[in-house]
Amino acid sequence: DMCEQLLAAEQNTYHSTLLALRGFCSLHVQDHHRALQDFQRVIEHDSPHPNSCIKALCGRGLIRISGGSNYLTALDYITACQLKLEETIFTIKSYVPWNQRGLLLKVLQEEGQMMLQKKRYRGGGSISLQKKQTGLSIFLTLKPSRDAPGVFQLASLLVELDSSDEASRILCADALYQMGRGEEAHKMLSLSLSRNPQRAPVLARLALLQLKRGFVYNGNQLLKRLIRIGDSSCLLPILDIFQDEDRKLLQSHCHWRAQAILKGKQEGAAIKEAIAHLSFAILAAGGYAEDCLLTRARCYGCLGQMKTAIFDFNAVLKEEPRNVQALSGRGFIHLALRQQKEAVQDLISALKVEAGAVIPAILSLKPEAQGLVTEWLLQHGRATLTKVVATKDLSGEETLRDLLTIAKALTKICRTAHHIFYTDVLMANGEHQEALKHLQEAFGHCPAEDFARARLAVLQLQNRNVAGAAAPLSDLARRDEKDLAFLLNFVDTKQQQHLAQAAAQEGKVLMKGHHHEQALGYHSLAVLASQDSPRYLRRRAACLMHLKKYEKALKDMEKVTQGHGCNSPKTRAGDHCCQGFLLLALAQEEAAVQHYIEALQLDEPLALDTITDCPGRESLTKTFHKIAQFNFEKQCYEEAWKITDYGLKIDKSAELRKLKARLKIEASSCSIH
Repeated sequence: DMCEQLLAAEQNTYHSTLLALRGFCSLHVQDHHRALQDFQRVIEHDSPHPNSCIKALCGRGLIRISGGSNYLTALDYITACQLKLEETIFTIKSYVPWNQRGLLLKVLQEEGQMMLQKKRYRGGGSISLQKKQTGLSIFLTLKPSRDAPGVFQLASLLVELDSSDEASRILCADALYQMGRGEEAHKMLSLSLSRNPQRAPVLARLALLQLKRGFVYNGNQLLKRLIRIGDSSCLLPILDIFQDEDRKLLQSHCHWRAQAILKGKQEGAAIKEAIAHLSFAILAAGGYAEDCLLTRARCYGCLGQMKTAIFDFNAVLKEEPRNVQALSGRGFIHLALRQQKEAVQDLISALKVEAGAVIPAILSLKPEAQGLVTEWLLQHGRATLTKVVATKDLSGEETLRDLLTIAKALTKICRTAHHIFYTDVLMANGEHQEALKHLQEAFGHCPAEDFARARLAVLQLQNRNVAGAAAPLSDLARRDEKDLAFLLNFVDTKQQQHLAQAAAQEGKVLMKGHHHEQALGYHSLAVLASQDSPRYLRRRAACLMHLKKYEKALKDMEKVTQGHGCNSPKTRAGDHCCQGFLLLALAQEEAAVQHYIEALQLDEPLALDTITDCPGRESLTKTFHKIAQFNFEKQCYEEAWKITDYGLKIDKSAELRKLKARLKIEASSCSIH
């Protein structure tokens, strides 16, 4: 009321002062609208009174906090400080209530920091101060307060209001740094550090200033103290304040320091210190520094922090998907984790980009790891090649190129299997002369190794040398039938037929000479080259029987009997007899009896002659009696009668006749035949 009475008087000597006072009075009673009107009238006056304008700016700033316009609040207080710092301090102490002063100081600190970090842009907030460019408005337009000098004035205000507040001192030092007054910033930060030696934000700023001044030793000591504290997050806001050349200086220094540490002893503590320096360098680079990320990933790998290492490799690959070091490095981490699929995928990708860089890295691994990675690559390559060759996939050109890359890389490690694989890939790619050349360079013109000799034989088949190919291929058949089946994909159908005939003939000769082991290789070659011809399956089964490999012989005969559709009864009867004998040898008597019954049904004379030769009528009759007795005890009378009946056809055994009589008695109430 007193202010209104004075304003209503005719004298206008203290008009602006009274308006400012009335504005604060309205502000204290929460009448923000009226308070803002009074403050605006003072600020927009044609002949502004400085002290009154300072009060009005401070008052308007408080109103803007309540409206959420913190940035504009900071601008008002910066402008007030630029007009007269002492008067601004006096106004805050005199007019701003204690319960609002803490919030005000916090808001001014945060906004000042964001201005220095350039998180406030010229388009970020509008200064709607006036309807016409007059008085203080012109001053505000000509001198924007969103620069380092303005923030310095604001920070000085905050320090004066609370000299013990460290955040305000740091803000002041940051503003001095951006104004190019590094020595003053250094003194202020040194004073803060003397009060609190473990303050990470102060250490980080001082370290940069020392490096900038050329005091490398002092800078290193400060960085070490910062590492011991373990708070690298304080660098994030500081980096927005540092100038580009200073960030680059910090990045290069920390990277150099990490490399120097890693050149020494590879101990856990040293590696951790190197990781900390590399982290500083990465932060200084804005979050991405290829060399630092790759080195840090390897360090994490050495410490066993595999997932963290993969994270760093992924960061590099996100920016550069074809980065060889990142791909191979991540592949080795997956190798350490025994993640075969992921390791192989990464290493193949790296080999496709630059094999010359990946091979030395593989060779540098420990023997166990080197053996595992090459084994995985070979497994993948072999499985892929087998699929391409077996399906005759004509669209697999790109796949074959990838396989050539893998195979070439593996040959640098010089193992027999790797050279064999490379030869196979060349053959699959149609490069037969190149395959022959490589094979002879690796194993000589007359290889002693069965796998190499077999491939030489296949390549010689291109020159129609069937007779010469049979022997080495039969040797491979005895060692690895799957590999032989793979190689036969490179032989055309007509040549396979000739090869099967030649192998079967040689096997037959060897069987007569009782060289059953050698004969087995030839018979296996004949079976594979003929795509499981029943005739050759029977011969191999016979050979296996001589070698007492009854299970394998039985598998062959099962294949034969499965394709019985167009065979004569006589042939089928013989096959069932053979299968029955094998089942007897494997103690599968019930199944054996069923096959002999099948044979008797198809051709009884042939079956009886075969049984007479082997296993003998008396012996087989005992088996029939045993199985019939078993069915009788289970009350399976029909099955028991059937077995007994066919057993009596083989031999009129007394036991079988007695059993048949018992069956008649037990089943007298029903007809069983």
